[in-house]
Amino acid sequence: MLALIARRVASLVPILFIVSTVVFLLIELVPGDAATTVAGGADATPERIAEVRKHLGLDRPLLERYVDWLGDAVQLDFGTSLLNPDGPTIVEELEVRIPITFSIAIAGLFLSVLVGVPLGMLSGLRPGAAIDRASVTATSLGLAIPSFVVGLFLITTFALDRDWFPARGYTEFGEDPWEWLRSITLPAIAIGLFAAAAVARQVRAAIIDALQSNYVRTALSVGTSTHKTVAKYALKNAAIPAVTVLGLQLSGLLGGVVIIEQIFSIPGMGTYMLRALSAPDVPVVQAVVFTFVVINVLINLVVDISYGYLNPRVRVS
Repeated sequence: MLALIARRVASLVPILFIVSTVVFLLIELVPGDAATTVAGGADATPERIAEVRKHLGLDRPLLERYVDWLGDAVQLDFGTSLLNPDGPTIVEELEVRIPITFSIAIAGLFLSVLVGVPLGMLSGLRPGAAIDRASVTATSLGLAIPSFVVGLFLITTFALDRDWFPARGYTEFGEDPWEWLRSITLPAIAIGLFAAAAVARQVRAAIIDALQSNYVRTALSVGTSTHKTVAKYALKNAAIPAVTVLGLQLSGLLGGVVIIEQIFSIPGMGTYMLRALSAPDVPVVQAVVFTFVVINVLINLVVDISYGYLNPRVRVS
């Protein structure tokens, strides 16, 4: 198991190097003169353009700028925002915003497991039955409706019409745990329904496939009870593809939070990046994109390690 972890961690080094290079080169993708564009375009004063050029290091060779940026990024130093150079550093902003984004994404993932896994199990154990047909219909709707549409519906129905939940804003957990829960409930549902539908579909297919396998049929033929066979053999093997979907869904939830945070006016990483994109505030965009990529890489690492735990054959691959 330790060898598997070591191999997976070693494989991340070239991936992170390539990602860091692509993220740094975002500034080179800005059309025309990057300093002029970032400074405000044709209306920017020469003094402002020079200030931005110096802040971004555009007056130095590309390779030198990349080495300096990479060295700072490894030390978690992304500098300051162009919009607020005298304010908090980008890392300080991320330290506040990452827990907010993660709380919504994890709540959405919890909802997807709470709803998707039992629904997929019930559907997979009785393929073709009424509950299976109802599940397929419900999951089809869940996959078809965009999360922002669900979010707007939830705001209208449960915030504006009934005032059960706040329509916008975020409350820190330390300030008021109950208000914190109320503030993340609707955003979590908005992004979690799609994930729940995807998880239910995957669990259903995995359960059906496991129940048709030879080892399950053998266990049933020798007199092992159905409940014990399903719990001991089918579920564990069906969990392997389900873990893959959960890992992918967590990555997708983190991406979906970007829009949901804007709809619910939540001060997370999503609103931070959208504000930076509209500026454009290149250092913030680079930092947020790099952070999202690193988080997704780490999620994939956890999924790979989970494979080794659930399937011993993976440990030697």
